[in-house]
Amino acid sequence: MVLGETNKKVIKNVIKLLTMVILMGTVVIWIMMPTSTYKKIWLKSMRAKLGKSIYFGKPGVNLLVYMFPMILLASLGSIYLHLKKQTRVNQFNRKKIDKFGALKRPMLVKAGLGIVTVTEVMFLMMFMALLLWSLANYFYHTFVTITPQSLPTDGDNLWQARLDSIAVRLGLTGNICLGFLFYPVARGSSLLAAVGLTSESSTKYHIWLGNLVMTLFTSHGLCYCIYWISTNQVSQMLEWDRTGISHLAGEIALVAGLLMWATTFPAIRRRFFEVFFYTHYLYMVFMLFFVFHVGISYALISFPGFYIFMVDRFLRFLQSRNNVKLVSARVLPCETVELNFSKNPMLMYSPTSILFVNIPSISKLQWHPFTITSSSKLEPKKLSVMIKSQGKWSSKLHHMLASSNQIDHLAVSVEGPYGPASTDYLRHDSLVMVSGGSGITPFISIIRDLLYVSSTNAYKTPKITLICAFKNSSDLSMLNLILPNSTEISSFIDIQIKAFVTREKVSTCNMNIIKTLSFKPYVSDQPISPILGPNSWLWLATILSSSFMIFIIIIAIISRYHIYPIDQSSKEYTSAYTSLIYLLAISISVVATSTVAMLCNKKSYFKGLYQNVDALSPLMIESSPDQLLPEFTNIHYGERPNLNKLLVGLKGSSVGVLVCGPRKMREEVAKICSFGSAANLQFESISFNW
Repeated sequence: MVLGETNKKVIKNVIKLLTMVILMGTVVIWIMMPTSTYKKIWLKSMRAKLGKSIYFGKPGVNLLVYMFPMILLASLGSIYLHLKKQTRVNQFNRKKIDKFGALKRPMLVKAGLGIVTVTEVMFLMMFMALLLWSLANYFYHTFVTITPQSLPTDGDNLWQARLDSIAVRLGLTGNICLGFLFYPVARGSSLLAAVGLTSESSTKYHIWLGNLVMTLFTSHGLCYCIYWISTNQVSQMLEWDRTGISHLAGEIALVAGLLMWATTFPAIRRRFFEVFFYTHYLYMVFMLFFVFHVGISYALISFPGFYIFMVDRFLRFLQSRNNVKLVSARVLPCETVELNFSKNPMLMYSPTSILFVNIPSISKLQWHPFTITSSSKLEPKKLSVMIKSQGKWSSKLHHMLASSNQIDHLAVSVEGPYGPASTDYLRHDSLVMVSGGSGITPFISIIRDLLYVSSTNAYKTPKITLICAFKNSSDLSMLNLILPNSTEISSFIDIQIKAFVTREKVSTCNMNIIKTLSFKPYVSDQPISPILGPNSWLWLATILSSSFMIFIIIIAIISRYHIYPIDQSSKEYTSAYTSLIYLLAISISVVATSTVAMLCNKKSYFKGLYQNVDALSPLMIESSPDQLLPEFTNIHYGERPNLNKLLVGLKGSSVGVLVCGPRKMREEVAKICSFGSAANLQFESISFNW
């Protein structure tokens, strides 16, 4: 049954209303959680009704209060995105007035925080207020209720009793941060896409939260170490309580977290990326022993984000098991490689999307993200990425392709594409794109997408100005990837390229020397396709809701016929076993539903596709650089772009200013477009620096 446009609009409005109700309820719960009202009245009442259930027991309260609302929210978000994708609207209508444009402008440009918009500052302040509110309530309990009169005569000293209480409260506050830690790194999350975010743009939130989590948990652990040493209870460090808090499990989790935290500092992450990358897999150890430490009932408070991340991670695992069809490659003079893959024509992605690439012959474990330079609309059967030789992995790939003409096949696996659910660059009168080095790659996909829009519709695209800075003249060869045929472009889009070569005063490179390689894919190699088919958001909603229902059913059966009888008889059912049962039930439900969804799509959507998709012919440059560059490009040698001069005073009611490149360049553009400056400059940073 196909829903009409009116019905879709009604359903979307209902979803928005439900989402607001759920969000408001969740916010109230997080605000009230550290108060005595929540603990003594709300929680006591809920446990009286749900905590004694023979099917769920004590964890049932947190399942209902914390897990269920967020899984429902993620499912509703997926349905909303599916309907939004299916709604037939004129996507080329320009929005004359952006009511919330001011909230998206940069407000802070600080080292450590990066570029922070007005909206981000508002939410950051609200989140910090939540943490301070929680700490204030917890510490009030510590310093008001723990007094010299309340201490037993043979108990701890006052400072020791308060230190014990402070240590507990620091851990409780750290759990608030942990509850939000995994949302930003779920690449295919509907929660991010529904609010216009991507996992790449949200990575900084994960970094902020990770620093807060480890600061609070480390303080929590240090306070307990001091407490145990001062009270001669060092043996407590090795205690693994059968039914309560397991200290040893908490210490193992903390050590795993500290190892991850240590490798995130820029000096280590940039110089030893592999160490950072592999160490981060300790998140599995961290979460496992965190659950053993606090017990599954309390762990469920911070588990919704991790649950959504697990679904996303397993879907990525399923997609990465197949080798994709790599058809050709081009090696540019600037030590840059363009890889061209065969793509399922029904796979659609937005400009600035990224693709994670793995080449087993270089490294079986390393996955690296690269910006997609092709347009799914302009090039329906091709997907291209550009890889600049900058690290060990990319240097090995460039050397492999540049030094040999004998490569007939190259095994490649991918995850993605991942990107914004939608883009609306047509709302601007003009677009100014500022790039540095390989930062030009996301703009190639934007220009090609606008080229398609302009060539198939009567609507006029914005005027495009590309300001690109390169170190050497050889880097100018990347400009040849923007426009496939210069003789046809000028009639469709108004584009001007201002290129700056900073380290050379004259050209020293022959940009015509471009090596093209053709590959012979194996029969088993597959075109890049969406793991959940064209209706991926709807399938994601199905996976989230059905996996959670299966998880609830499994837990209800096990609790009713296994855990509950033991608890009633001996009252000593091991906490670690209960936690392990819950974790296994979650894993089984996620794996089962995701696998079934993938197989259903593979049977119906991919049937006969791999044999019927035509192989791409080797991609050749249709116009030489000598013909292409002068027509659209002004090249300036031996100077850097004066961004203030180029951006300030631009005409038009709405000028989209996009920047991708080194951190200093992004920050300079952000300051020019910051809150309080020219109202017509709409800033957007595209950063892939982790």
